[in-house]
Amino acid sequence: MSDDGHQQNGHEHVPSRQRRRFPGISSRAYEHPADRSALVALRKLSGFDTVFKALSGLLPERSLRLLFLSDSVRVSDRQFHHLHDMLRDACHILDLEKVPPMYVNQDPQPNAMCIGLDEPIIVVTTGLVELLDEEEMRAVIGHEVGHALSGHSVYRTILLFLTNLALRVAWIPLGAVAIMAIVTALREWFRKSELSADRAGLLVGQDLQASMRGLMKIAGGNHLHEMNVDAFLEQAEEYEAGGDLRDSVLKILNVLPRSHPFTTVRAAELKKWAESRDHQRIMDGHYPRRDEDKDTSVTGSFRESASHYADHVKTSKDPLMKLVNDIAGGAGTLGGRVRRGFDGFTGSAPPKDRPTDTPPRDGD
Repeated sequence: MSDDGHQQNGHEHVPSRQRRRFPGISSRAYEHPADRSALVALRKLSGFDTVFKALSGLLPERSLRLLFLSDSVRVSDRQFHHLHDMLRDACHILDLEKVPPMYVNQDPQPNAMCIGLDEPIIVVTTGLVELLDEEEMRAVIGHEVGHALSGHSVYRTILLFLTNLALRVAWIPLGAVAIMAIVTALREWFRKSELSADRAGLLVGQDLQASMRGLMKIAGGNHLHEMNVDAFLEQAEEYEAGGDLRDSVLKILNVLPRSHPFTTVRAAELKKWAESRDHQRIMDGHYPRRDEDKDTSVTGSFRESASHYADHVKTSKDPLMKLVNDIAGGAGTLGGRVRRGFDGFTGSAPPKDRPTDTPPRDGD
């Protein structure tokens, strides 16, 4: 970006604050390994290819575009000018050649999404615009541009359509089961894709505190004077480590119907990445480029994802993850841990474990 905040590739009138730009950056630079793993698993799901090909030709994308054009406000240099500047700035920083259209939709619920099959459309609600300050909003717009650069809008559109369809065919047992299997897999992928897009938002805004504030506001509203980033992150730590195996199961059940990860978890994940060597390398200009994507090893991506999950299991404080780690390590007290962990489902006290190094007495 030039000194006056302008540049020559079609993105003009961008804000003047100096931010690093990432020419030719590939989405691989910021994609969370779990995002890639979940997408691979989704594509391998039985029936997904058939549904995807069918819906790609049937989804009313033109209808969606006409709907937003007719009943929302399109962001431009004449409407929501400050959002227009942020959008162009985000596309400039991530080197997204074509600026996607963006609309503001009247909805008190704070939300934003990137949808579209042929070309992405970004939609933000009035609830979000009114909730966030400029730097917080910049991170959100960068988040949505990250979705666009990663090609997430296609799968997000299918998820929206199938979620609505599942409600309509709920009375058809087999139809509902088949659709919900794909919807569940799509939701699992989309939750992981949000972690990738949060990273893209940080690359655009280049202000970790603003990203943290935005997530806190989404969780607790516009009461920053009542909230604290460190305390908010401590909640994520408590959520991760707290409870027993019963709580681990409940965590899974709680997150299944959600399209987004819990906000405390997102904040903790983003802070961890912001402090990582990978993030620093990107900021120093060392990152994968789009013109190298065709030469990328699929096997290498699998290895990276597998390594991520292995590290997660080893370092996680969640009781279920600790149990998985014990199974992998052949822990001698595994049976006792299982009994203690699930005590409470039956209401009975578990028997005391015999020390593993004490031989049984006669008659035991």
